[in-house]
Amino acid sequence: AILDPISLGLAHVAFVEVRLSDTREAALQAFNRAVRAIPEVEECHMMAAGFDYLLKVRTGDIASYRAVLGERLSTLPFVASTSTYVAMETVKDEAGNLSPLPD
Repeated sequence: AILDPISLGLAHVAFVEVRLSDTREAALQAFNRAVRAIPEVEECHMMAAGFDYLLKVRTGDIASYRAVLGERLSTLPFVASTSTYVAMETVKDEAGNLSPLPD
């Protein structure tokens, strides 16, 4: 079953760049274990970029996101810094089937 997050009151989507203070294997594994326990994190990708991870975080609104960022994401093991990008509209989401097909 595919659930519609908008119908569930989870319309706020933020993408978060995460930089770690340590990228040795033990630190990566500790971060991976901890981030899996945060239900608001829909996706977590280790990146080959100027940052270490990209997270997709879904909440009800910006205030809820701010709480998740301050109380959960920033306290994950080895997090040195984060940068947030808020999605204004989902244009295509194949996994969630959110975009209608053209006629």
